[in-house]
Amino acid sequence: MPAEAPAARVPRDRRGRTIRTVAMTLAVVVPSFLLRELIESRFGRGPMADLSAIALPMAATAWLAPYASYRRRDALLWLAGPGIYVFAVIAWRVALAPYRDWRPRPEELPRMRWSRDPEHAGTWYLTEPSGDARHTALG
Repeated sequence: MPAEAPAARVPRDRRGRTIRTVAMTLAVVVPSFLLRELIESRFGRGPMADLSAIALPMAATAWLAPYASYRRRDALLWLAGPGIYVFAVIAWRVALAPYRDWRPRPEELPRMRWSRDPEHAGTWYLTEPSGDARHTALG
């Protein structure tokens, strides 16, 4: 059996992961409100101002989704309402990257390895880049 490669970094504690999640969420939501206010002040209230408020969060969700075992099309949930919840889950998962404490989707299993290291017990580790997204884990 081949020896496991050394871990890229130690999984973060819950407090650090929470701080990173909140920071990612605020870094997406606050600028979207500012963009909405700018558009509204220039063009007035209306659909363009409303759509500008979710344009940045949708783009961020689509970009981060593959890192968290979500599909890019899940960004469309911002149009229906639960987008902030989906983004919060994605941010929570990305905050632990490259380790994963959730079960990978079936198409991800060939690229994942269950960590046997006692320091990283209970996590999956991404070993190969994703086919269509051309990335490994953040970090």
